[in-house]
Parts: sequence; structure tokens; C-alpha cells
Amino acid sequence: MTQIVIDKKKYVLLPEKDYKTLQRKAALKMKTEKTFSLAEARVHSKKLIRKWAGEK
Repeated sequence: MTQIVIDKKKYVLLPEKDYKTLQRKAALKMKTEKTFSLAEARVHSKKLIRKWAGEK
């Protein structure tokens, strides 16, 4: 790991292998978004369409 200072900002250089490892750890900690089933998606999209149509 190497630190570089450019315009009073600190940057860190990592080997690509370490960077990929950090990315993977961060991705595993993130919560995934809920995926709708086909029926749920249709109901949700109809609600949104009615909402947008009502605003016009």
C-alpha cells in the first residue's frame, strides 16, 4: 500500500488483488433490493401508472 498526496488530498494505491478482495467484502455486506414476483411487479406498476395519470 502506498500513499500519495495530490493537492492536499491523500490517495492510497493498492495492488489489484487487494482491491478486488475489498470490493467483494463490501458487496457481501450490502443488502440486496427486494425482487418482485411477476404478479407483484404488475400490481406495483399499475399503482405507479394510476398515480402518475392522476397527477396530470
